[in-house]
Amino acid sequence: MLTLVMMLGLGGALTGAGPALAAAGERLYVVDHIGQDVKVLDAATHAVLNTIPVTGYPESIAVSPNGTRAYVTSINDNDVAVIDTTSNSVLTTIPVGGGPDPLTISADGSRLYVVNQNDGTVSVVATATNTVTATLTGLSTPWWPALSPDDTRLYVSNVGDNTVKIFDTATNTLVSTLTGFNGPIDVGFSPNGATAYVANNGNNTLAVVNTATGTITATVPVAYGPWNLAVNPAGTAVYVVSQNSGAVTVVDTATNTTAATIAVGSYPQNLAFSLDGATAYTSNLGNDTVSVIDTATNTVTTTLPGFNQPYGIAFGPAPLPPAPTVTSVSPASGPTAGGTPVTITGTNLTGATAVTFGGTAATGITCTATSCTATAPAHPAGTVDVRVITPGGTSAVTAADQYTYLAPPADLDVDLSAQPHLGILVPYLTYTLTAHNTGPGAVASATLTATLPPGASATNLSAGCTTAATTVTCTYGAIPNGTSVNKTFRVPLHLLTLGPVTVTGLRTTSAPTDPNPANDAASATCTVLSIVLVTCP
Repeated sequence: MLTLVMMLGLGGALTGAGPALAAAGERLYVVDHIGQDVKVLDAATHAVLNTIPVTGYPESIAVSPNGTRAYVTSINDNDVAVIDTTSNSVLTTIPVGGGPDPLTISADGSRLYVVNQNDGTVSVVATATNTVTATLTGLSTPWWPALSPDDTRLYVSNVGDNTVKIFDTATNTLVSTLTGFNGPIDVGFSPNGATAYVANNGNNTLAVVNTATGTITATVPVAYGPWNLAVNPAGTAVYVVSQNSGAVTVVDTATNTTAATIAVGSYPQNLAFSLDGATAYTSNLGNDTVSVIDTATNTVTTTLPGFNQPYGIAFGPAPLPPAPTVTSVSPASGPTAGGTPVTITGTNLTGATAVTFGGTAATGITCTATSCTATAPAHPAGTVDVRVITPGGTSAVTAADQYTYLAPPADLDVDLSAQPHLGILVPYLTYTLTAHNTGPGAVASATLTATLPPGASATNLSAGCTTAATTVTCTYGAIPNGTSVNKTFRVPLHLLTLGPVTVTGLRTTSAPTDPNPANDAASATCTVLSIVLVTCP
């Protein structure tokens, strides 16, 4: 049975000189039983990229749907080796039952099902923790496990009593037993799960099973010694590997008839499809080769040498690189107009496809493994996260990735003028405190204060102004570049008020930054000769 759960949408155009070549970037994994290793091949070129040692005479392999892990059973060590496909190294081993061999993985990659042929059990493994969470019993010489496409049912072929036993994967309980087989060795499914296919080693047939009723609806003769089967991704054909015949029988699922018989290498064990189904590969234990089959013509186009009793075989996407991280941003601030060259430091930055500042894409991106340079885009004022996007993912948000957009400075020019209003009854001076924005940015807010002479007071204040003792405080809202806002107040005159009356205005706060303190203050002095005679500038 094909132990790889295929990822849809990762195929693509075929590359290479011949028709039977998989899409670039895919990986073919071949387990060498006697060689005690796993060879990793570039499926497009068939070049061996890595050889990963695995002890205990490894046999079967399953690759996670995302291509980051491969799981290999070691029949002598009674465990499953967990391979990191990025580093091409064994991360750990998972103890299971005796004589583990065939295994399969759930579509989400969260569970493994390992058949322990010496114990007659199936180990259920949680891949998040790499631990056995359940053991399925009640089997009779179990051989191959197969998950229904919806992952709700596990079918296990039992050579010992000619049955296929069905387990509920939610409860890990036996729910049904199918009969009528003869040496059932392997099980596979149509893509919609409506049909199961069982290879009968005892009478050289393929049984077609209606999964809704559990009944055999057809029996198709295949080459002598069926051992393994795989349904192509389209569900149009079942490929049955017969080890005694050195052949693969292709069964048309529309007619349940033999469409082709393909001679492959000696004593073939397993078959795997490329992710798009255009190519099939058989591991040939007897002559240490792998046969490459063009499924459009059902012919062997290439024979790959250099193995040492190849057994398990599986396909997977090239593993994604690790996700990028950002550890610093320099400079950490710049104008809202953008255009600032910024250096982003981190890890796994090679191949970055984008750098964003608060979700807005930067330009001029150049990256190495540990550093990116980019030009900051325009963005409103405030602090944003700088994130790097690579094929491995998007960098996580951290305090180290922050960049602050600074609004352009706004120079606030403070002006103060006075105007006398005279008379015997209520004489007073009217002061106008002006905040004039000379730019270049807009003023968001400002506070100006006016200091009165000792003993003076203020009345009739404009909105936004308050007074306390001899101080008038006025707050201003937004002031666009090139505009002014006036606030007024009165200083009453008394009979004894004589001489100069000086009031000073001062910018105390404003936002954004005021770049020019030279014009932050102004004063106006009126000379009082009497309550009916006052001069002001």
